[in-house]
Amino acid sequence: MKASKIAYKPVGLALGAVSGMVAGALFKQAWKVIGREEDAPDATDEERAWSQVLLAATVQGAIFAVSKAAVDRAGATAVRRLTGTWPG
Repeated sequence: MKASKIAYKPVGLALGAVSGMVAGALFKQAWKVIGREEDAPDATDEERAWSQVLLAATVQGAIFAVSKAAVDRAGATAVRRLTGTWPG
């Protein structure tokens, strides 16, 4: 394993935590618009329809995936600018 890849591990973990927080905030705001409700449905919420639960899960998954990819890519790009090597 390359030294740059090992050195990037802590940075990647920190960026993962940041992307999770960003994605959570984005999802909460998106659900207010999409679902017209304050809170997204929980999978075990008996009073919510299947369509609501599955829509919320789909939107949440998409937002988390895009946020993670964007933050990971930005972190790798920043490391390349600072060190001259790509961390992956």
